[in-house]
Amino acid sequence: MPADRILPTPEAEDLLALTREIAAEELAPRAAEHEEEGRFPRDVFRLLGRSGLLSLPYPEEYGGGGQPYEVYLQVLEELASAWLTVALGVSVHTMACYPLATYGTEEQKKQWLPDMLGGELLGAYALSEPHAGSDAAALSTRATLAGDTYEISGTKAWITHGGVADFYTLMARTSDDGGKGISCFLVPADTPGLSAAKPEKKMGLTGSPTTQIHLDGARVPAERRIGAEGWGLKIALSALDSGRLGIAACAVGVAQAALDHAVAYAKERRQFGQPIIEFQGLSFLLADMAAAVESARATYLEAARRRDRGLPFTRQASIAKLVATDAAMKVTTDAVQVLGGYGYTRDYPVERFMREAKVMQIFEGTNQIQRLVIGRHLARD
Repeated sequence: MPADRILPTPEAEDLLALTREIAAEELAPRAAEHEEEGRFPRDVFRLLGRSGLLSLPYPEEYGGGGQPYEVYLQVLEELASAWLTVALGVSVHTMACYPLATYGTEEQKKQWLPDMLGGELLGAYALSEPHAGSDAAALSTRATLAGDTYEISGTKAWITHGGVADFYTLMARTSDDGGKGISCFLVPADTPGLSAAKPEKKMGLTGSPTTQIHLDGARVPAERRIGAEGWGLKIALSALDSGRLGIAACAVGVAQAALDHAVAYAKERRQFGQPIIEFQGLSFLLADMAAAVESARATYLEAARRRDRGLPFTRQASIAKLVATDAAMKVTTDAVQVLGGYGYTRDYPVERFMREAKVMQIFEGTNQIQRLVIGRHLARD
């Protein structure tokens, strides 16, 4: 990983140094085995929580780290370079906390946010459904108010941390008024009537469980609704803006790791009497990989700085997600090529990086949706 980062404060430098230490000592040695066996590293998230790395972008008064997004995203990148399952988990947890932190009442934040940010609880974000992915306004999970309790029934799909999360930030329909009829709820995982299906069998990120969540008359107190009725889609889309920056940072971390492995291999591998990195065809390929990684990093950092300054950043978040995940797909594919036959085996991690990179072009809004968002902003502006 590049060590010459420019960070805004000495505290941020210390945070990144701590992250690198944890990544090197606790994450990287375990990643391949856990991914091979499909084991979720729940203990790692407790360690990150106790180290203050699960709550970085939230206010200190609620137990957060009070760090700007510029710093938080670089921490995510470092984690992703060691183990994407963990970095993605931190990004998802951060997004699951966002609605309460941003739209909750002061009473709600004081009651629930400290536990969510303290490290012992892990969150999940439940928006998508089997027939409502890119078209989030079409979701059909229904929340019906009976007295001071909502009864929620339906199925959510593609839920990262499904079955292992301690709480779900969940969107459900409270009226038939299209996208204006969706509301947001903070649902404890042990709520009767809530259950997780078997994890999906995925080509990558096998250490991170992705499941459907079934709700059969799950009773959720009305005080656990975040924001007013009908605010759910607005909250969800706002959370996704920040979540897309998290995925961009994760993608850059994976791409950087692939580049690092490719360069190290090319320096050691000799053919025709010299290291293969000295052959122009290969050195140019590595140069293009390096340019893609650094360009993607600059793109997500600029979007983060806009967010930190309170400027609109929806378009920039979509650009960062699009650029970074497309770059990660190409860089990881090229890393496999650099290693040749060895790159196609599990003896080296680059084949896993390539499999992991693919899904980042899909979740938090497919890259086709990102182009739609960018195009709409261009037309409107």
